[in-house]
Amino acid sequence: MTGVPTTGRDGGADSAVFRVLLRMEIHTGSERDFEETWLEVGDAVTGHPGNLAQWLLRGAAGEKEGRGSVYYIVSDWIDEPSFRAFESSAAHVRHRELLHPYRGAGSMTTMNMVYALRGAGVR
Repeated sequence: MTGVPTTGRDGGADSAVFRVLLRMEIHTGSERDFEETWLEVGDAVTGHPGNLAQWLLRGAAGEKEGRGSVYYIVSDWIDEPSFRAFESSAAHVRHRELLHPYRGAGSMTTMNMVYALRGAGVR
């Protein structure tokens, strides 16, 4: 099996994808409202020129912490400086304000992708 080095938008060796993983505990009973709000405000992220993609994932059935459901938000960026520029923007502050009422707790992890292996099901 051969891994393919991942690249950002320009495909250069110095443009490895920068990934951000947010883990959020959403208050019980507000999951649907959170999902709808995330979808409505998602263009604040995907509209940034440094963003490659974004996903919202719900923890497997029964994955709960404290009093809420666990969600994960994954976003890929062309590089870390692009993400940091978004993170300090007014668009990000507004995005965070709209999602904050649903959140009980959370954490953020950042990483640089090294390799990506395509599965047989990719078309």
